[in-house]
Amino acid sequence: MKLILTAAVEKLGEPGEVVEVKDGYGRNFLLPRGLAIPATRGAEKQIEDIKRAQAERQVRDLDHAKELRDQLDQLKGIKVPVRTANNGKLFGSVKPADIAAAVKAAGGPNLDKRRINVPKGLVTKTGGYQVKVNLHDDVEGKVNFEVVSA
Repeated sequence: MKLILTAAVEKLGEPGEVVEVKDGYGRNFLLPRGLAIPATRGAEKQIEDIKRAQAERQVRDLDHAKELRDQLDQLKGIKVPVRTANNGKLFGSVKPADIAAAVKAAGGPNLDKRRINVPKGLVTKTGGYQVKVNLHDDVEGKVNFEVVSA
């Protein structure tokens, strides 16, 4: 089965690559999880879009990671809106994708949600929080954000 990867899959490839996998692996694992799409003529035209989006989120080198860390340190007023009860307790949870979207909306860099480390049980109520972002093997940034009722 020929597929185009939409996300990085360990021991298989990077986003935008066309890979040949066994039918069961593709049909039962990759396609339902959204990690790949069938390789058709129309989908092959999307390869450039997938690669461009991945390159935009990717940290290029150590200097670029330090530059991103400085941008994150300068950001103020990052607000993550979530549904809450009257006492401020969250109905759901704050996901790394929510934080990445809030950073982008506040004028920050476009972060990859997989690099944001939100410890389990950290965000339980409205208020201010801080999470770590692994920008590079040697560089770690911090994002201060506020959870507000939506």
